[in-house]
Amino acid sequence: WMGVTNLGDDQNETHAKRIALFAIDAVAAASKVLIDEDDPEAGYLHIRVGFHSGPVVSNVIGSLNPRYGLFGDTMNTASRMESLSWSGQIQCSEAS
Repeated sequence: WMGVTNLGDDQNETHAKRIALFAIDAVAAASKVLIDEDDPEAGYLHIRVGFHSGPVVSNVIGSLNPRYGLFGDTMNTASRMESLSWSGQIQCSEAS
């Protein structure tokens, strides 16, 4: 799942703080969700979070089932930061 801030209004002063607080809340909320309700021994979810700030390009993709997409180095960097993060941890780039 990917969340994006500062697309509509100018939130340059607060966007990094807002996404950081969201990340903290998401990690905390996920850690309360059972992996398998029928087997509590399986434990709880542990998510990874990574975020990065920078410019993106957006477009609507598809005609039968249109979806909104974001592209660019910023998206790639944020994705890599998430995939290289440890479970239950949040990685933030210097750019944020």
